[in-house]
Amino acid sequence: MQQPSSDPTISRRHLLSVGAAAAITLPGLAKAQDEKPAPAAPEIVTPPEGKQILLSVKLGMITKKIGDQKLTLAQRLGLAAEAGLDGVDFDEAGAYTAEEARAAVAESGVFVHNAINHAHWKQRLTSPDAATRQAGHENIAHCIRVSHAAGGNGVLIVVGGGGDGPAAEIEERARQEIKKLIPLAAALGQPILFENVWNKMFYDHDAPPEQSAERHTQFIDSFNSPWVGQYFDIGNHWKYGQPGEWIRQLGRRCVKLDVKGFSRAANDGKGSFTEIGAGDLPWNDVQKALSDIGFTGWATAEVGGGDTKRLKIVREQMEKAFGM
Repeated sequence: MQQPSSDPTISRRHLLSVGAAAAITLPGLAKAQDEKPAPAAPEIVTPPEGKQILLSVKLGMITKKIGDQKLTLAQRLGLAAEAGLDGVDFDEAGAYTAEEARAAVAESGVFVHNAINHAHWKQRLTSPDAATRQAGHENIAHCIRVSHAAGGNGVLIVVGGGGDGPAAEIEERARQEIKKLIPLAAALGQPILFENVWNKMFYDHDAPPEQSAERHTQFIDSFNSPWVGQYFDIGNHWKYGQPGEWIRQLGRRCVKLDVKGFSRAANDGKGSFTEIGAGDLPWNDVQKALSDIGFTGWATAEVGGGDTKRLKIVREQMEKAFGM
């Protein structure tokens, strides 16, 4: 049996001759290929550069209809741009595929920096039911993939609920589920960010104010991972602690911000959420604390939304609150 030549020169010459013959015998194909325009490279959507704080709103704040016209996802994202916002937090991730999110960003040209699916309130990682925890795991994994596809850099999660059992037990359940998700988060460049919410975890719901963020920081640090951090909601815990002090305690762990107002004095001292900048939340100290930790990144409104006019008002409220 004749052995194939091991001479690389002959092999290359043979390949070149085959290629030349193909060009000679198929001139029409070659001409068509030459004349066919190269496909345009997809445009890369990016937010403004050089800003210390970038402003966004939750997708759920953007109206789904104008008059009788139902808006597409891309059109809804476009309203944020019309309002002068830098991007959107995709908090309806459970309703869309990764491909749909990517296509809407490309069509609208509006940057999506984060993903959330509010099913985390029901599909809790702290649940004693293994099937519920698995559903929560899959929910977060979906959000990670949606944020990555859209071009974002993070997912917000509610860790769980304090009513699911003793603190040490439910924290460990959540910790084990989150540890399983960190490899996916790292592979796709999506930090898993815990929001401080009224879920009776990492604070005392019935205790007076001036509580600290220590239990939040301890939980984050227990992962010893750069892919775990805090999505700090400035208004959520003014009832329980000083937001400026919480920001300073969180430090580098504070990756993104949610923005709303709160009044301790309202509702006969029981407290109430307000418009951004209203109420008695100490915004001057918030500004100083963000400066103290060198915060740079996204701040997302979480208040009542609407059309472009309403979104502009929200943007202006945030700008005033942050002294921009």
